[in-house]
Amino acid sequence: MELGIWNFRNLRLSFSALQFSSVMMKALRRHKDWLMIVIAVLAIPFVFYFVQRPDYGAMRSDQFARMYDRNVSMLEAQQIARLLSLAQALGMSEFVQTLAGGSGLNQNQVAVQFIINLLVLRHEAGRLGLRPDGSEIADVVRKLPAFQSESGFDMNKFSEFVRNALGPMGLGEEHIEQLVRDELCLNEIKRLLAAGISISKGELDENFQRGYDKFYVNVIRFHSADFDKEITVKDEDVQKYYDAHKTELKTDEKRKVQFVNLGLSEDQKKLKGKERIDVLQKLADRATDFTQALLEKGADFKQAAEKFKSPVHETGEFTAAAPDPQLKADAQLGAAAFKLTVQEANSDPIQVADGFYILHLTGITEARPLTVEEAKPKIVDALKKSRDRELMSTKGAEVVQQLREATKSGQPLEATIQKAGVKSEKLPAFSLFEEETTKSQGKEMDQTEEPKSELSSQDKES
Repeated sequence: MELGIWNFRNLRLSFSALQFSSVMMKALRRHKDWLMIVIAVLAIPFVFYFVQRPDYGAMRSDQFARMYDRNVSMLEAQQIARLLSLAQALGMSEFVQTLAGGSGLNQNQVAVQFIINLLVLRHEAGRLGLRPDGSEIADVVRKLPAFQSESGFDMNKFSEFVRNALGPMGLGEEHIEQLVRDELCLNEIKRLLAAGISISKGELDENFQRGYDKFYVNVIRFHSADFDKEITVKDEDVQKYYDAHKTELKTDEKRKVQFVNLGLSEDQKKLKGKERIDVLQKLADRATDFTQALLEKGADFKQAAEKFKSPVHETGEFTAAAPDPQLKADAQLGAAAFKLTVQEANSDPIQVADGFYILHLTGITEARPLTVEEAKPKIVDALKKSRDRELMSTKGAEVVQQLREATKSGQPLEATIQKAGVKSEKLPAFSLFEEETTKSQGKEMDQTEEPKSELSSQDKES
């Protein structure tokens, strides 16, 4: 009989283990005062001799790095660093050596190398579309050295590791799955890189010409507004659409939250380097203490905020698509609000550019089915867009056919375009490689344009 690997958390302890645990807890409660004194005495030398302060001089901001056009925060880097410790504890030595190899014996350098390479690995795996399935992941987990005994995979070792090793690191079973997924992606990338690829001279020449030859292009643009006058949506069409999509036509779920913002003051926002990092670190510690206070039995969000002398802000109802204005400081705040549940109503600290937010769910308005009258504006809009696409597609196919016939018969394209009743726009000459270079140089510019349906006729000059 083979047990599902991810259902081990529901395993029950034996009666003898429960009895031993009960006796142990009673003993700890009886001697808790002496125990606290012993822990305090042991903690003092640890603080002075083993805790190493990070090299703030080497940091230029509160960001760990900037990779793939996004900032990697110190908080995210610390979370990935904990995965390094987990990988070592699981016995994933080859995986760790690949991602942290060549960084020497300095543990800080090892951690930095691991963090950067893991981010690169995940980016490339996503770009290549590598997605190991659950069965592959489960097979690898069963073979991890940390879970092996003489007879192979040991369920008791797995359960013990989950209870005693993951908790202190602030991790869960899903992080084991995450690391195994990363290892499978790494192995697949290694296999792809090791595979030999031969390219003939003819292919190279063809690709070179295709990349550097000049293209002269006329573009025919179709705009939805030009076809709207031809579209009429009747009540019968609305009712038919409503009947077919009734289960999908619902109001948006709405949420309401309270939140605490532990942020920098206006003067502190001007700080840079080590000074800014020191202030943010204090805010991070305060945010952690706040969330720990919320974990206590019977904890109340407002009372915890009063204890930490932090004002509580409250939003109105908002949807996932339109967050409350108070949460627009960062897009992740609105997303985090919709991950909260009645059972888990408090969020973890959410880092933004100038501090931390902690959210508390106060209300949920569930989505409900729309009546036909309420849904009518959405239905009319959906039907118009659908028919716009159909009309543009039909018109485009007609023009394409006319252009192809004109090309075969040697007729001028300009005359055919005019005869079809459309207008063409002549683009500047370009090559494919030049276009790619221009795109990479202008990647930082954030420009948005109205979507259009386009039809191109091309003349290539070698």
